[in-house]
Amino acid sequence: MEKNLTFQSLLLLTLLAVAVPLVIRQIQRVVRLPIVVGEILAGILVGQSGLNLIHETPVLTFLADFGFIFLMFLSGLELKFDVLLTSSSGREKASFWRRPAGLAGLNFVLTLALALAGGFLLWKAGMTRNPILIGLILSTTSLGIVVPVLKERELIGEPYGQSLLMAALISDFVPMLLLGLYISVLTRGFSSNLLLFVLLLLVFVAASRLSRWAQHHALTRRVIQELSHATAQIRVRGAFALIVVWVVLAGSLGVEAILGAFLAGAIIAQSRSGARQVFEEQLDAIGYGFFIPIFFIMVGARFDLAALSGSPKALWLAPLLILGSYTANVVPALCLRALFSWRESIAGGLLLASRLSLAIAASAIALKLGLIASATNSAIVLVAIFTCTCSPVFFNRLLPPKPGRKRRGVIILGTDPLAELLGKRLLQGGEIVTFIGRDTSRLQRLQETGCKVVTGPPDDESVLQQAGADEARALVALANDPEVVLRACRQAQERFHIPSVVARAELPEHVHNLKALNVQVVQPALAMALGLEGALHFPGALSMLIDKSDEFDLREVPLRNRDLMDLPLRQVQLPGQALVLGIRRRGEDEMVVPHGDTVLRAADVLVLCGNPKALAAAGLHIGGP
Repeated sequence: MEKNLTFQSLLLLTLLAVAVPLVIRQIQRVVRLPIVVGEILAGILVGQSGLNLIHETPVLTFLADFGFIFLMFLSGLELKFDVLLTSSSGREKASFWRRPAGLAGLNFVLTLALALAGGFLLWKAGMTRNPILIGLILSTTSLGIVVPVLKERELIGEPYGQSLLMAALISDFVPMLLLGLYISVLTRGFSSNLLLFVLLLLVFVAASRLSRWAQHHALTRRVIQELSHATAQIRVRGAFALIVVWVVLAGSLGVEAILGAFLAGAIIAQSRSGARQVFEEQLDAIGYGFFIPIFFIMVGARFDLAALSGSPKALWLAPLLILGSYTANVVPALCLRALFSWRESIAGGLLLASRLSLAIAASAIALKLGLIASATNSAIVLVAIFTCTCSPVFFNRLLPPKPGRKRRGVIILGTDPLAELLGKRLLQGGEIVTFIGRDTSRLQRLQETGCKVVTGPPDDESVLQQAGADEARALVALANDPEVVLRACRQAQERFHIPSVVARAELPEHVHNLKALNVQVVQPALAMALGLEGALHFPGALSMLIDKSDEFDLREVPLRNRDLMDLPLRQVQLPGQALVLGIRRRGEDEMVVPHGDTVLRAADVLVLCGNPKALAAAGLHIGGP
């Protein structure tokens, strides 16, 4: 009988997991609602506070618990210590408190202090019996809400977006550690528990270094490569083994499974070199395709509306927690005023007030351990639903997208033969090309070919402004002086926010400095070797790239048309004879080879081929309004 009830409930859960994204897609045309919120609401509808169609059996409890563990694992997989510990804005000479990393750290310290103060005020008022736990929950931020909003607004690469990203990373990582420690101390005592917690972190450091060593060892790489085929999938199997090992290890040391799973994901993240691996996308598919939706639907199914409505304190607690969430984030975010405007600072605080996965997960653990009442858990779930739905709306209303002009044109720094050749090829493709240099005779010759020219030092702000850096879509630095190139690239990104900055460099220290600014670096010797390799293996493709004509061209177009997002490629009708050759996807190591079933995602860059007129029309269609 129990087995039959389990499969009946599992059938309903899987059908809801399929239906929710389809419904949310329609709702998002009116208001942006996270799929997770839809899953929780669906769970409330069919759970004990709704139709009571879910019968929780031990099997469903395990699946929901493992979904929760897998969610924490994937959260650790997103962790980037290099982003946390370095400044990506290129402000090497700025004081620590005027760097994004410093501001993000200060913001979290102030948020944690205010959140704990709010927890103690609620405790004094008799609204909760565990003020520290409530304070830690109020200090969290949902990275899964902040990142998509910044990506959609194309802010994630700018200093403002980087500051908010770092603040969200810290607010995702540090509360995870503190919650794991605090819950384990509450349940098992303080005596030796702190030492065991430190021991777990030391094991994490050792495991991270071992994983990095294995990743760079030739034998290990060869074995993993050989066993990564369809039936072996050694990377995926190893990831699941790692999850279980760390969950068991955390439990053996008296620490919550939530922390062990998170650290397991962080180990893989630290051993990763560069972009995410294909097997990590497979883990995403497994987690978000099955286990995690079950967890969130079960959160809704367990939602106790009767306990919430029957408790006057809990009814007051929900709005007070919402008020505390926004206060704990908006007030500390005013420290961002050191780099940004008042409007940007307040809007950032509103966005960072989003609570979702970690808050719900911590509340679920606390309820299971008897640390909070069912009514309090329901109030925290309501707070998560409200903040993760409303915070992006508040952010976009307070800081609406600038109705800026579309960036056009390429600025080239330098006038040597290579720069001249590049300018001529860009002109053939219909680009607006502007040269900056000091050699007036060469500039005059370039001007006669149809290019714009500006005389002056390439790293001077006024010269760059005269060249149209405020509206340029790209800058190519081919000047001979590496220091001039570095200063010009920094100006291009920090002052003018040019989306694409490319530079030529040869010496390793110059390459390192430019890459620290997120500049695309071209090394002449390596470029020549790649060109020769292309001529050897792919002569036809290389000819298409080299021989520009009126009948054929290649173009990269970023996907911004929301109507095309989440659609399979076979349903996308491009105007003219334009074809999609490839898709450059954020987080992928290689270009995605498109098929009819390939689903387009936000931030995809489509590589198109066809005649120039067809590409222009397709670009307008893909770029969207």
